[in-house]
Amino acid sequence: MNKTEILARARELQPWLTDIRHDLHRHPELGFDLSYTRERVKRELEEMGFSPQECGKCGLVALVGAKRPGKTILLRADMDALPICEEADVDYASEYEGRMHGCGHDMHTAMLLGAARILKENEDQIAGTVKLVFQPAEEIFQGSEDMIAAGVLENPKVDAAVMLHVVAGMPMPSGGILVPGGGISMASCEQYHITVKGKGGHGSMPHASIDPITAAAHIHLALQEINSREIDGNEFGVFTTGKFQAGDASNVIPDVAQMWGTIRTHDPEGKINEQIKQRMTEISKAVGSAFRCETEVEFYDFCPSMVVDEELSRDALKYMTELLEKGAMDMTPVTGGKPGGGSEDFAFVSHRVPTVGMFITAGNSQEGYLYGQHNPKVKFDDRALCCGSAAYAYMAERWLEEHA
Repeated sequence: MNKTEILARARELQPWLTDIRHDLHRHPELGFDLSYTRERVKRELEEMGFSPQECGKCGLVALVGAKRPGKTILLRADMDALPICEEADVDYASEYEGRMHGCGHDMHTAMLLGAARILKENEDQIAGTVKLVFQPAEEIFQGSEDMIAAGVLENPKVDAAVMLHVVAGMPMPSGGILVPGGGISMASCEQYHITVKGKGGHGSMPHASIDPITAAAHIHLALQEINSREIDGNEFGVFTTGKFQAGDASNVIPDVAQMWGTIRTHDPEGKINEQIKQRMTEISKAVGSAFRCETEVEFYDFCPSMVVDEELSRDALKYMTELLEKGAMDMTPVTGGKPGGGSEDFAFVSHRVPTVGMFITAGNSQEGYLYGQHNPKVKFDDRALCCGSAAYAYMAERWLEEHA
């Protein structure tokens, strides 16, 4: 199984890959509630000759190879969508109000199915075992940990793990592979929820009420001092309130105002994250109290920083360069070796086995792909699908061959 054969077979699969991706895009599902998506994936795997096994609350695992002795490499695709309303101009738009594959997980799933087909057709040549993992609930940072707890890294024990993630709006042709260097490549992330409780009343009589909106607004502004005055300027630590909700009518002071957001850091020891959490709690409660409100601060759904294994990163760059030549790129000169601010729950795997998380370009601005992930207008170029399938398959085949 050489690179020319893999690329050629992946291109032959392009119509099939596009059909799968568009079907999944029309039927976006959230978190662990992926009945349609999982059944489509399971059916495709069974038609290829796999016997996929359920793992955790909603994950699927399939094995290919094991005909020859060797190590085990894990390839992962996430399957869940985002709770946002789609505004992208595509003829395969979401059929579900308020749900959208705005992060490209439909692309990832289709790519891994393509790799599964290529690997299954050449199973006798695989020098070890490839573990294909279809993961739920990445967007809420729970799916990876759930599958780990269910034993996804065992039976057979995983020796290396690989993921691909699409990116749109990059100034590169579709189908290019970006490989990060070793070390931390993505930030940790933890969700927060701040509840400010006041006393509701008529809008004409604010003196008879305790306005939680005013208190929450002052809390939001006061929290900005943590970034500007309390975190070392050489460190990365940022929190963002993405949702602020209060009231239902213009002439009513509500009882409660609420804020939701995320904390992200690059600190592998978690000290900065704990500092931010402590100060967020202290400031929120103190400012709320000054406005006669009771304030509760809750933290949940944590995932650590993504760690890329240095040796596996070098291997990945070598293999992707073999496969795509100038279509592969070392991200280190582009980023200066600095981690990104985004987060990825595959980080849980990266703290247990050598891992690399690569990126695949899927549309640039010159071709009309103007928006990035999590934007309701984002579109991804289907032409990247066959490249992703080839990359997954070639990475697995070459790594097992060299580490047999």
